[in-house]
This record gives sequence, C-alpha cells and structure tokens, in this order.
Amino acid sequence: MSTFRLKTKITLGVLFLYLMLALVSVVGVLLLRGQNEKSRMILQDNYESLEDCQNMLRALEQMTDNRQQAMTAFDRNLMAEESNLTETGEARAAHDVRVAFTALQNDSAHQEQYFKPIRQGIANIMAVNMRAIKEKHVKSNKTGDHALIYIAVIIGVCFMLGFTFVFNFPGYIANPIRELTEGIKNIAQKKYSQRLYFKSDDEFGDLAEAFNTMAAQLDQYEHSNLARIMFEKKRAEAVISSLKDATIGFDANDTILFANQPALDLLNMKERDLVGFAASVAAKNNDLLRTIIHQQAHEPLKIVVDGKECFFVQEVIDIHQEEARTGYVIILKNITSFLEHDQAKTRFIATISHELKTPLAASDFSLKLLEDERIGTLSGEQKELVESLKQDNRRMIRIVSELLDLSQVESGNIQLQVTPVFASGIVKYALDAVTNAAARADIRIDVQVADNLPPILADVEKSAWVLVNLLTNAIRYSKPGSTVTLAVTVTDTRELQFSVRDTGKGIAPAFREKIFERFFKVPGAQHPQGTGLGLAISREFIDAQGGRIGVESEEGKGSLFYFMLPLAPGNDSANTP
Repeated sequence: MSTFRLKTKITLGVLFLYLMLALVSVVGVLLLRGQNEKSRMILQDNYESLEDCQNMLRALEQMTDNRQQAMTAFDRNLMAEESNLTETGEARAAHDVRVAFTALQNDSAHQEQYFKPIRQGIANIMAVNMRAIKEKHVKSNKTGDHALIYIAVIIGVCFMLGFTFVFNFPGYIANPIRELTEGIKNIAQKKYSQRLYFKSDDEFGDLAEAFNTMAAQLDQYEHSNLARIMFEKKRAEAVISSLKDATIGFDANDTILFANQPALDLLNMKERDLVGFAASVAAKNNDLLRTIIHQQAHEPLKIVVDGKECFFVQEVIDIHQEEARTGYVIILKNITSFLEHDQAKTRFIATISHELKTPLAASDFSLKLLEDERIGTLSGEQKELVESLKQDNRRMIRIVSELLDLSQVESGNIQLQVTPVFASGIVKYALDAVTNAAARADIRIDVQVADNLPPILADVEKSAWVLVNLLTNAIRYSKPGSTVTLAVTVTDTRELQFSVRDTGKGIAPAFREKIFERFFKVPGAQHPQGTGLGLAISREFIDAQGGRIGVESEEGKGSLFYFMLPLAPGNDSANTP
C-alpha cells in the first residue's frame, strides 16, 4: 500500500513525464554527437593523407624548375604522411615512395626515371585513403541508422510509458472523486449505509475515512431520530385524539394525514376510508367534507348531529417550515352552546329594551309637562334639575334605541328598504338631526356635495342613521369654533362616498380597526359617556346594504370617517333629484 501523499504522487507523476522527455532528448543528442565526432575524427586522418599526397605531387611537378625547394616540400609532406599511416597498405605504399624519393635525392642526373614510381606510390596512398573514406562513409551511415533505431525505440518505449501514465493517472485522481460524488448523492437521499473504500494512505484515504465516519454517525442519528420521531408521532396522535374539537390534518398536496374521532363521527366515515387519501378523492361521496375542503366558509356551518342542529365554526391553521407551506389543519369548533347563549342574550336585551322604552318615554313626557308654565312655575334650581333629568333621560333613550338596533343586527333580522335614492335626501335628513347639537357646541358644518350626483341603492333611514352617528361623533370630539366637513363624491368603483372629517385629536393606529367593534371605546377619550355601539351598528347597516365603511386618521390632525354605497343600476351619467 502506498504511503505517499496525493500531492507527492502528482509531483512524481509530472516529474516522471519530464524525466522521460529528458531521457529521449539526452540519448538522442549523445548518440548523434558521438557519431558526428567519431566520423569527423576518422575522416580527418584520411583527408590529411590526401592533402599530403596532393602536396607531394605538386612538389614533384616543380622538381625541374626549383629542385632544392621542391625536394624540401616533398620531404616535409612525405614525413607528414609517414606519421599519419592509418589504413592497411598505406605504410607499404609510403615506404615505396620513400625508397624512390631517396634514390631521386642521390641521382639528380636521372631524376625523371624516378617520377613514375613516386607517382605510382602516391597514387596507391591516395587509393587506399579514398577506399577507406568510402568504407567509413558506409559504416557511418550504418551507425547513424542504428542511432536512429535506438532513438526510435527509446521514444517508442517512452511514448508507451507516457501514454499508459496519462491514461491511468487521471483515473487515479478522478475515480475517487466520482465515487465520493456518488456517495454524497446517496447521503443526500438518506442512504446512510453508503461507504467508501479507497486502498491508499493519501488524502483520498483520509477523505474516505472521514466520509465513512460521517455516514455512520448520520446512520446512527437517523435510527435514533426515527425512534424519537415515532415517539413524538404517537404522542401527537394521542394529543390529537384527546381533542374534543373535530380536527383533520392535510399535507401540502392535500393528502389527508390524520383525523381524530370527533371528526370521523362528524363526517360519519371510517379512518381507513379517509386517512391516506387525497382530499378530493375522499370528499367525492361526502358532502360535508367537500364543503369543508372547498368552501372553507367563514360563516358557521349548520350540521345535524344526533337529530339536533349544531353550529360549527371552521378554523384553518397553516403549517410552515422554513417559510414553505408544508400542510394545514382544519378544526371544526362546536359553537352551538355559544350561539344559544348569544341568542338568549339578544332576546333578553330586546325584551329589556322594549320594557324600558315605555317608562322612559313616559318620563320624557312628564319632564316636558314640568316645563309647561301652565302647570306651575319652576325656580331656577328646579329648571336646572329638570334639564339635567331630561339630558339623562335622552341618553337612556338613545342607549335603549342602540340596544334595540344591536339586538336586531345580532338576530339577523335587519329590515332594509333598499331603493334608488339621492344623496341629497340622506344629507338633509342627517343635517336636520345634528344642526342644533352643532350650534350648541359652536361647530360649523361645511357641506361639500357635488352637483348632479347619480342615485344610489340604499335604505334612507339606515344610511341617514349612520351619517348622523358619524356627524355626532365628529361634533363631540372637535374643539369649539372648529369646522366639520361633510362631503359626498363619486368614486372610480361606481360607488358614492359619504365622508365626515373632524379636527379632533385623531386615533392611534392600534385602535383604528377596533373602533368598529361592539362596546369598544378609545382609551383616554374626552367623552366617555358613549356606549361604544354606534360604529359597530353603523358597520352592520352599511355591510347589509353591500357597502363599505372605514376610517383614516392621524394623531393630532383629526379623523376622516367614510362609507360607500353602490350606485343604482343604469345611472352612470349624472342625475338630479
């Protein structure tokens, strides 16, 4: 097993390629250089012998003209040749030339007879060297061919080694990476039994060991976590089963995950026919389940249970995980007892209000009689006392009237007479009702009603009641000497908007939605004597007519209350009353 680290192996691999390249280069250079040097050294001797022979022939030609100088040159070149005898037969030929030259030196009178043997000897020397040059040339060519063969063999061997290395070494790096990638994918798919086995002690071996340790820990955690999840599942099922409210759970794909016993009883279904099925499939043969799933009504559902009409309110709770909706739970709460109590309360309030209205009306009539001077004259203190009683009596009458209206709203028996009407009639009705109150409070009402307003579909009495309530509140919370603005305009949504703006202290953002709730009063209000029912009843009246009501307010700058009612059909153009 290798003990080299991965970096060392890569370095050695690259170094191996460089060494093979260097080996081929060095061997080629050495072989070629050696062959060239050897050829040059061998041929040099032959060329020198040929040059000496040519010099001797020239000296021999000059014998007749300048014997002494020619003899000296000839002897010098002959001695050079005798010192450069490298080929077979060259020494004999040189000896023959020396013998003939010696005879020539001793017999100057008959020198020409020696020229022929001298030339013959020189020719023999030249022939021997020329033959040697040819033989050495052939031999040099063969040696060069052998060198090329050696170089080709070495290059081929290096190429095969390099090719084998290049083909296998990347796999040595890539194969573990590929196995690691596959292992990570399996781990991502929760296949924690995945293991890696690299037969090396390098970084890949360390990586495989770390990967296997991680996988083993994940596998152990998965099994322990699974046991914990099963325990939590059983505990959650126990909690769900103990709930008294009907509860049904769904996943993100609308598959039913669970349903407790109250839900099964209410749906008259078995768990095996419900749990595990898609909601649309399970609801095919169950109208109630289909209603619960598709309508998800905000109004109470009326369901007959054991021959008795019961009312349930539906609550949908979304389940989110990491900002993604993973499912939801539908809870049906039985509110039958609450509705029965609420109806009893409504009937009680209506009965008490009717019972109180008669004596209050009688008290109001009696107080008016006391003010009649035909019965008797009252002192100043008595008049103040009667006036105080009249105000308290009117307040009680207003409270009783609002309670009667509230009981009518709660019972769902709002009697509407919706007809095409003009806004001017509603505005006049409201102004007549609040003019005296505005004068007493030193409040000016600025009326801004556009000309040629189209008619609306509304109940004149209920709409005027709402407008009177808004104007009364504006007068109550505005400072003396200020102005309350009443405006009526047409909106872009085919509605007519009635708005009342005051210059009071405004409403804090936290209370703007709550002011339309029953019995709600803004904390710290300057006039706490109100019942907190006016705006709640106003919203019910406007909603019943298909309109909208709201408020815009800024603390310290007053409030703008408005309500909108739909235009009468076929009245897109302006009309006048």
